[in-house]
Amino acid sequence: MDLYFQSVSEKKPGDKWQTLFERYWPAYRAWYLSDGLEQRATWLTCKEALEAHMPRLLPTYDCLCDLAGGGDLAARFLSLWRPPAYISGCSQIVWLGDGPKLVRNYDYSPALIDGVIMESAWNGTKVIAMTDCLWGVLDGVNEKGLAVSLTFGGRRAVGEGFGIPVILRNILEFCATVEDAAKVLAEVPTHMAYNVTAVDKSGRFTTAYLAPGSRPVIKSVPYATNHQGRIEWHDHARATATLEREQFLRFRLEDDKVTFPKLVDAFRKPPLYTNAYHNGFGTIYTAIYDPVDGSATYLFPDGSSKHHSFGDFKEEAWTMPIDGNGAPKTRGMDLI
Repeated sequence: MDLYFQSVSEKKPGDKWQTLFERYWPAYRAWYLSDGLEQRATWLTCKEALEAHMPRLLPTYDCLCDLAGGGDLAARFLSLWRPPAYISGCSQIVWLGDGPKLVRNYDYSPALIDGVIMESAWNGTKVIAMTDCLWGVLDGVNEKGLAVSLTFGGRRAVGEGFGIPVILRNILEFCATVEDAAKVLAEVPTHMAYNVTAVDKSGRFTTAYLAPGSRPVIKSVPYATNHQGRIEWHDHARATATLEREQFLRFRLEDDKVTFPKLVDAFRKPPLYTNAYHNGFGTIYTAIYDPVDGSATYLFPDGSSKHHSFGDFKEEAWTMPIDGNGAPKTRGMDLI
């Protein structure tokens, strides 16, 4: 199996986004219908949900729907209102030692990622983000000096709400501070349990613990793994070592001898790093976001890295094969 990545820059949605949609839509269509069409909300319900909770995203949403061909099913999918359930691993932490930074590991199945780093300015603010569901955000930074990332919250509950990636997109498009982000997270419903950590260029940070049917809990906590206080889903907690990873992160912040390079290095090793790709929780990348200088650095399992900033964003594509044992193998870039 190959890990496939590309970096794409497009100020407004256009031909490049449309090409991405055409490439990934067959797989996303199958996923979106995996529980049956009757389980998905109607287009009108999806549109009304966006109008009620994230109205500033509507012009972008309408544009993307047009680029996707104007079909009913694609429009429902792109709203990310009540999508099918999906689960990831992930660890994330805020570092303040020599300027605020957000570091995270994204743990997921290599067969199910977009692998797209996108630079955009869809609503006038430049954003660099790792995308999900073609326009949602797994993690990213904007030119106003705000960085965000998500982890799964470790609860089985599924309910009325949006897939969290579109909520993070809304935050990076329109928010400048942690307070702005916290307001969005407190008001917009999510369909599953997620933890969102945010930091801005002033060094303010927060983690929001979100779940359908529950009041958001927003705290000044600089890290998150895959639970929300007490463990509710014990099998998932054991499989992902969420308690061990949380404790490890906390100890790193309490250790005066830990430097930022040492912290980043820790994300490349157990317990934060895992190569259990066959179980759907392998570490796909490590991301480092600097909200002060507006940069994003991505570290990959084969030891390679990519650095982007708002003043220097490179478009390219590359593949990274994974062998039968789940270990990455190095191969040269395949530019498309």
